Amino acid sequence: MPCPAVVRRLDYEGELGVVMGPGGRVAGYAVCDDVSARDLQGREPQWTRAKGFDASCPYGPWITTADEVPDPEDLALRTWVNGELRQDARTSDLIFGIDELVAFIGETCTLEPGDLILTGTPSGVGMAMDPKRFLAAGDVVRIEIEKLGAIEHAIA
Repeated sequence: MPCPAVVRRLDYEGELGVVMGPGGRVAGYAVCDDVSARDLQGREPQWTRAKGFDASCPYGPWITTADEVPDPEDLALRTWVNGELRQDARTSDLIFGIDELVAFIGETCTLEPGDLILTGTPSGVGMAMDPKRFLAAGDVVRIEIEKLGAIEHAIA
């Protein structure tokens, strides 16, 4: 995953992705990394560049259909950086539930098939560590969610 030249504080956020289907219903789930440029996020009033740069949201490894995940709100989520476990939580720890997020977003946005909603990240991101630990070229991030698989990407 390429890091924009302007970014100096790149961070990972392992998250459950909710994939929308027809009629505003949840079609499935995926493993996501809400890669974030913390330096841009902290100094700019909008987060568009901090969270929306090219390749900033790798996800996969496939979409697991909703009927295959009886309880998406109680799955193990783990993130490793270079083999070091950094995030180890359950989706039940998230502040907002899936139905609540879908309803909230649906109040102002038409949710179309294929839309991806990220549900938030648990503790353990580099920004919150003491000292802070940001990603660098060559680092490998692996995120795994129970029943959904894992994604892995290197920072270029």
